[in-house]
Amino acid sequence: MIRTRVQILAEINSTPALRSIFEKWSSQQQERFLDICCGTRGCKLLYDSYFKEILNPDTTPERLSDLLSIILKRKVTVKCPLPNDNSRIGDELSLVITDIVVELEDGSIANIEIQKIGLTFTGERSSCYSADLLLRQYKRVRDERKKKFSYKDICPVYTIVFMESSPSEFKEYRNAFIHTFRSVSDSGLKLNMLQNIVFIPVDNYLDKLHNRGSIDGEFEAWLTFLGCDEPEYIIKLIKEYPYFEPLYRDLYNMCLNVEKVMGMFSEELRIMDRNTAKYMIDELQDELNDTKAALNTANATIAEQDATIADKDAKIADKDAKLADKDATIAKLMAENEALKKMK
Repeated sequence: MIRTRVQILAEINSTPALRSIFEKWSSQQQERFLDICCGTRGCKLLYDSYFKEILNPDTTPERLSDLLSIILKRKVTVKCPLPNDNSRIGDELSLVITDIVVELEDGSIANIEIQKIGLTFTGERSSCYSADLLLRQYKRVRDERKKKFSYKDICPVYTIVFMESSPSEFKEYRNAFIHTFRSVSDSGLKLNMLQNIVFIPVDNYLDKLHNRGSIDGEFEAWLTFLGCDEPEYIIKLIKEYPYFEPLYRDLYNMCLNVEKVMGMFSEELRIMDRNTAKYMIDELQDELNDTKAALNTANATIAEQDATIADKDAKIADKDAKLADKDATIAKLMAENEALKKMK
């Protein structure tokens, strides 16, 4: 069912619109697209379009249910997707790539975010996303129940962040591929706190996969499916976990529609270019801020040293003045002494 590069190129070149799109890509991007379509490399599901196509909560909610069950360590069922709120935190230049919000069978809400560049997804930012999700639920439930509303009606919210490139803090825990944060009392008191944040550094897992070559358990199987595009590991995954074979079949059936896949690929490149530019701007701004801070510190140090030197100069001048005063006193006494000698 997988076509050759020659067949794919022939279809692209036979359609002016597709050829125009293809020629705008760099040679590296062209090769990557052809590799995906002809099966030389797999598709990374950490791309917005592919993720939503294969794990679509509308058409295949059972797949997303299985993934969330593994992550949350309890059986959950995706009830329905929720519309994105245009007033949500973040602007159009946000580094958020995928944003899928679903309601679970027990009323909980899960927000799945995929970060191509996880370096800016800090604890502060994830806390704001979680608060935004909780507020959205509060407004919706309050409007639905009106006077019957109770805070007990609000269910837990889960912000799940997949990171293709995780921040340096996660490198200190290279053998941990999932980090779950929730509110816990320092006294041991237990209350039904609603916010849960889950970070999944996929790059840490891929390092482990490449070093050891083993896929240990269902969670790692899902991470292989989502983050790995190397055929040898895809074959290994399908042999050890046949569950993923129909998912890959759907993925490559999708690749048979060259026009559709080119549109998806172009959109991914556009988002990546935009977000890379935004990230670079943020990085340059951070460097500029660090430089300014270092310069201010240096200036403060110089000013402090100047103040110290000025203080020392003042003390030396004071000593010189006292010495001059003593010299004047001695000279006066000597003059008086000479005068007394002459009088004798």
